Amino acid sequence: MQVGTTKLSYHLRCIDDLHAMLSKHKEWMLLGTADEGKPTADGTVEAWARSASNPVGGYYGLRKGYRGRFANYVPPVLELLGLAEVEHAARNNRMRAIAK
Repeated sequence: MQVGTTKLSYHLRCIDDLHAMLSKHKEWMLLGTADEGKPTADGTVEAWARSASNPVGGYYGLRKGYRGRFANYVPPVLELLGLAEVEHAARNNRMRAIAK
């Protein structure tokens, strides 16, 4: 994925893994977008994407220094694929899974 001149790389499996986690969660989940060096709020998509308990055991981002902001860039991909609903307000956005 490229945003401006910045290239972002994530494990491809993040799409299926995020959908599976959201399906299990069954409710809206805050995105909680944050840069790599900043802390995340518990219970957010961003916190899950960095957690040692997720399926890859840590960051889904592949490029050090650009591994944060998962919750900013990956949820719209799930939305385009018809796998999730994503809110598009000015702040505190959430997402939830749509059944396959």
